[in-house]
Amino acid sequence: MRSRLQLRDRASRRGHAVIEATLLAPWMFFLFLGVFDVGFYAVALICTESAARAAVSYTASSAGTAAHSSGACQYALTEMNARSNARRLASCRASPLTVTAPSVSGADGSAASQVTVTYQTMSLNPVLSLPAPYTIARTVQQRIKSAAP
Repeated sequence: MRSRLQLRDRASRRGHAVIEATLLAPWMFFLFLGVFDVGFYAVALICTESAARAAVSYTASSAGTAAHSSGACQYALTEMNARSNARRLASCRASPLTVTAPSVSGADGSAASQVTVTYQTMSLNPVLSLPAPYTIARTVQQRIKSAAP
């Protein structure tokens, strides 16, 4: 049979887990929100890179489209709006999305197209999040495909 001292000691330790969980719950919640916000930012990075690649594929298709910023804008908008966490964007001439497509010379001196997509993220959690808004810029350059002889 257990002594009174053992029963009292067991009863005094019974509430420790509840107190520890109560003290740690806010920290775990804020940690979860922070990780979620970083994931949101990482997806925005991927979306911006994908939009730049889609736009440069269009502008590098021929010499006539090499500096066609409005066409590159449409391809970038299509790519960005296909993503679930991007805002519904209607234009790419002002923040949060800007697209530029100058005609440049490649590293080997050949004609090339370059597209720069700049996207300004929104903050998911303004209390704990990373300083918002972040500006993400991705530049992709591709040689212009020459017409077959």
